[in-house]
Amino acid sequence: MKISIIIPAYNSAKTIGHAIEACRQLVYPDKEIIVVDDGSTDNTVEIASRYGKQVSLIRLPHQGAASARNAGWKAATGEVCFFTDPDCMPRSDVLALFAPHFKRQNIGAVGGTYDIANPHKLLARLLHEEASFRHRFLPHFVDLLGSFNCAYRREALEQVGGFNEEYGAASGGVNDLPVRLMKNNWRFEFDVRAAVAHHFETSLGRYLQKQFHYGVWRVKLFKDKKSIRLPGAGGMGYADFVNPLFGLLLVMELPLLLFEAGRTFYCAVLAVYTFLQLPLPLVMAVNRAGAEPLLLVPLTFVRGIVRGLGVAAGFLKFKP
Repeated sequence: MKISIIIPAYNSAKTIGHAIEACRQLVYPDKEIIVVDDGSTDNTVEIASRYGKQVSLIRLPHQGAASARNAGWKAATGEVCFFTDPDCMPRSDVLALFAPHFKRQNIGAVGGTYDIANPHKLLARLLHEEASFRHRFLPHFVDLLGSFNCAYRREALEQVGGFNEEYGAASGGVNDLPVRLMKNNWRFEFDVRAAVAHHFETSLGRYLQKQFHYGVWRVKLFKDKKSIRLPGAGGMGYADFVNPLFGLLLVMELPLLLFEAGRTFYCAVLAVYTFLQLPLPLVMAVNRAGAEPLLLVPLTFVRGIVRGLGVAAGFLKFKP
């Protein structure tokens, strides 16, 4: 079974070389590497071109990650298409771990977890610890897969037309695809052994900007009556659904602080919202016998508010 490795890239000059090198080192007998440049304005194309015939390079005008992924799998010659991101470096055994899953004919896709490529950065460590901790408790069968480390059966992609290019945010198109595939009776498996080293975000401002856009595009998923889930390869708990709603409520009710009677109610909502941030970091801190995971409390506090504002913007953007 041939596996096609597809890397969509946009202004990824800092990391695309590392991603390609890691893909070249994947231990699997029949593979190809395809880089789809999504209209980069840096030297991403120049770096990918250095590999000559070892890497197939597709150049597109800037249309978004979904369009780049679609161009990649349509040009691929493998029965399975493995998608990773330009800031990820797959471990050498990822393809070998994924391949056996596809012996079962009803398996449409398989996903894996994160390792970390930049552990010297605090924000990156926190994001990695949160994601990897959640992934450890995922069931064997899941209903969402992240774009950073997933393999789809080509037949399944052809059946539904691939990624929905209407979704501007990468996570929107990624979350939309499994929903459509499940309607066609495909199932998805998660293999926690298969990991890619990811360059996690190191800028809090850029991270929160992405979270805002995730909130916006979750609204489209909701209005399409497909999903209310937030980004991630499954593993999103109840708090991840409630947090943006409470965060938005806190912003909308700020005027209550002007009135004595309103302050009590506002403080009650604030207390509940703060409490929602505590369980996961506390369990993580106990599990690793260290206090660093507790720094997730202020991070998730702010993230919920930003996602909530994104949800509000999404309802304005995607009016009936």
